[in-house]
Amino acid sequence: MKKKDNVVKAYQNDNFLNSSDGRIVRMLSEFLEPQSRFRKQKIVDTIVFFGSARLKSKKDAATELNKFKSMDANGDPDFAEKLRVAQHHLKMSKYYEDAVQLSKKLTEWSLNLKTKANRFTICTGGGPGIMEAANKGAKLAGGKSIGLNISIPFEQFVNRFVHKSLSFEFHYFFMRKFWFAYLAKTLVVFPGGFGTMDEFFEILTLIQTGKIKKKMLLIVYNENYWRSIINFEGLIENGVINQKDMDYITFCDNVDDTFKTITKYLDSYHLVSKWKEEVEPKLHLT
Repeated sequence: MKKKDNVVKAYQNDNFLNSSDGRIVRMLSEFLEPQSRFRKQKIVDTIVFFGSARLKSKKDAATELNKFKSMDANGDPDFAEKLRVAQHHLKMSKYYEDAVQLSKKLTEWSLNLKTKANRFTICTGGGPGIMEAANKGAKLAGGKSIGLNISIPFEQFVNRFVHKSLSFEFHYFFMRKFWFAYLAKTLVVFPGGFGTMDEFFEILTLIQTGKIKKKMLLIVYNENYWRSIINFEGLIENGVINQKDMDYITFCDNVDDTFKTITKYLDSYHLVSKWKEEVEPKLHLT
């Protein structure tokens, strides 16, 4: 009797799934698999933290600086620049600590809401820096938090404070950004670089153009930092944005004011009775 050929099913064919022909299947997987998990975990909506992956805790930044201070600078032509960066990391570490405290306060507040579902869950990109700080704050408060990690060449690993059941690894940036935007009711933009600005401006553009129709609070944390990086007034003066476009942004400069602004906003617009029995996100893709 002739032996039956071992034919691979299409959905088990790794060569196909990882080819350009299988791209649409991979993209759909990064939509459906997170949706399934969010439903099982009863995640209704989120508070998203954006910010630099390079910022360190005060303790780690101080340790790094002390290491450089004890080193012999001779023979290292880059020592002065490394020392400058270490000094600046210590200065910027206050944003890491602020993110921990803000996330902790928001998680404590959300855990006390009288709802059956998980409301206003902290969500980050899952990596180090500000992302780690926000996930850490949520864990300190006794809550779960989300990490939407991205696979990139220099390997960004999911930080240890993300809840295991809510840890995701995306290949496509646009699918990761979809899940940031879709579930968010508030976004907090901490100091950051190219990646943070990319996320910040994409959300801002979606709000400005009406592609995001729900009410969404966009907090920009530390006005002095962001005005030193982005010349908003120059954009207005040159007529490429209007003064009223700045109304899409809310500047906050400390943890307490940010917490009060966010909770007042969420209480006013998103804690209405029709949401109290909500147990899963509903997707309306039109």
